[in-house]
Amino acid sequence: MAGRKHTVLIADDEEGIRDLLKEICEEEGWSVIFASDGKEALEKTKKSLPDAIVMDVRMPVMDGIKTFKKMKESGIDVPVILMTAYGSSDIAIEAMKQGAYDYITKPFDIEEMRIQIRKALQLRELTAEVFSLKTGMTASFRLEELIGSSPAMQQVYKSIGRIAESDATVLIRGESGTGKDVVARAIFMNSNRRDKPFVAVNCAAIPEGLLESELFGHEKGAFTDAVSVHKGKFEQAADGTIFLDEVGDMSLPLQAKVLRVLQDRTYDRVGGKEVLISEARVIAATNQDLETLVREKRFREDLYYRLNVVTITLPPLRERKEDIQDLVDHFIKKYCSKYNKIIAGVSPQAMKFLGDYDWPGNVRELENAIARAVIIANSPLILPEYLPHTITSYKAREPMFQNKGAMPKLHEAVEELEAGLIKRALKETKGNRTKAAELLGIPRRSLYTKIQEYNIGLDEIEPDNEI
Repeated sequence: MAGRKHTVLIADDEEGIRDLLKEICEEEGWSVIFASDGKEALEKTKKSLPDAIVMDVRMPVMDGIKTFKKMKESGIDVPVILMTAYGSSDIAIEAMKQGAYDYITKPFDIEEMRIQIRKALQLRELTAEVFSLKTGMTASFRLEELIGSSPAMQQVYKSIGRIAESDATVLIRGESGTGKDVVARAIFMNSNRRDKPFVAVNCAAIPEGLLESELFGHEKGAFTDAVSVHKGKFEQAADGTIFLDEVGDMSLPLQAKVLRVLQDRTYDRVGGKEVLISEARVIAATNQDLETLVREKRFREDLYYRLNVVTITLPPLRERKEDIQDLVDHFIKKYCSKYNKIIAGVSPQAMKFLGDYDWPGNVRELENAIARAVIIANSPLILPEYLPHTITSYKAREPMFQNKGAMPKLHEAVEELEAGLIKRALKETKGNRTKAAELLGIPRRSLYTKIQEYNIGLDEIEPDNEI
């Protein structure tokens, strides 16, 4: 195949897009076939069997996803790059589930498109079996809480689509409030186990003494209050999916039992002798730096490698601010329905405050802010006065020493930075000083001393009116 000229089929109902893609292909020396709708694309693919296909999702007669399915059902295993101007999570996940080579949102970067077509053609050369031709296609599930069309979120959607139908263990990483639980459910809902149980466990919310019994169950009489047999979460999950949230907070002895499940698929109830089998798929999540915990001997290295088979990292909201408008619209609709309110949107000034804010609590903090605003609003728009004071009074930190004015003393700059980090750690841990000290990597006694030294008050760390 390397000795002949490559052929690329371009399927899009917009003539301007077809012409742009034709120009890219001809610059690379590739032949081009055109189609203006899904039915024509399918017919020309069957007739000419191109080496790669670039196809729009939204087309007349037959859309791109349906056309792609028809191609696969016909035994056509050509790499397909799908395009859309509507960067929703549903479309992205479904595209990758169906086996698309890639998924690109419009308007696309010309060089990125050129590179992706080139890679698709190279892959076509390497093997004629690059895609699995499974015919029993599953339905797409709408996941209303998975919001955002930014490039960072598109990568998340692609990852979900690629791994959902496998049984691989998944580790979801990201700061608190980024939506790790939503991604876990998205993986589950798009998997072959979606009709089976989904059991979630927050390992940080359950006291250490109870977590073992909660996960693995206990026999009657195993301890004072064990008046009957209790089935643990692994047993309840059966052959479905178990989601271990905040797995980094688990104690070392409990980590050993989880490792046993992942290695041997076996466990036993507390106080029991019978060996039980777990068929559940494990999805774990953490907001902690597991690599550091491993180095500090606070997280088992063997468990780390067992969990870290496939990783999805969620970006913090401050790194995808282009998604804030979509998130705000979604939360307004959600809470207007819940509280029977009519809110048309957000005023320009309020939207500017939302866009400028750094969102240390990420999507969860944004949702709380909008829920609060919807509840107290008495106008058809959310105005600045309905937003928490921390948002409307926020000023982005300017880069240090950017001006040519007086140079601050080193100790003053260090103190300012240190106080800011302590406040952030306390806010992220909801004022839990022990956890804040761990997050900062300093002894608890040192944290207490610095809180007094910098006169940090509770009013500076308590979350604003969470709903």
